[in-house]
Amino acid sequence: MKKVRITVMRKADYKDLQVKYENPIEHACDMREGDVFIADGWQKPDGLCGSAWDVMSPFVLALASGGGDFYDGWMKNKKSAMISCNDGFRPVSFLLETEE
Repeated sequence: MKKVRITVMRKADYKDLQVKYENPIEHACDMREGDVFIADGWQKPDGLCGSAWDVMSPFVLALASGGGDFYDGWMKNKKSAMISCNDGFRPVSFLLETEE
């Protein structure tokens, strides 16, 4: 299996939605733009958010297995994907890239 580089590209923070809909929480997300993780097959890299992994792991496994070209040409680099976690209050966008 190939290794897959996971890079935190962007982190949004929708404070208006948090105030209106979210119960206050002390600790939400440790991800920082520029953080890089390396996935070796199906194993979640240490330090990567479990919720984000749940969303991206099928794409990581496909890339690690040699797949790609998701959704018929969605990405310029066919061996990559841009995936966001499912936190509607502070979504994080991750770039997944197969390491050659």
